[in-house]
Amino acid sequence: MLMSNTDRPARLLYMANGFRVLSPGDHVVCAVTGRRIALEDLKYWSAARQEAYADAEATAKVLAPQ
Repeated sequence: MLMSNTDRPARLLYMANGFRVLSPGDHVVCAVTGRRIALEDLKYWSAARQEAYADAEATAKVLAPQ
């Protein structure tokens, strides 16, 4: 029986220039907003924190100096 990756979160290894899929799925969850991000739309992440971010604004909230 084949299992579908639809509506399942993926587990990723975030690296400086990309990411590797460790466990298949169709999305990840933004660490700031909790919003679902389709893997094909994922553009922002932190390799150091191993977190995904929905957009530049969410990224800035976490990574900007305080």
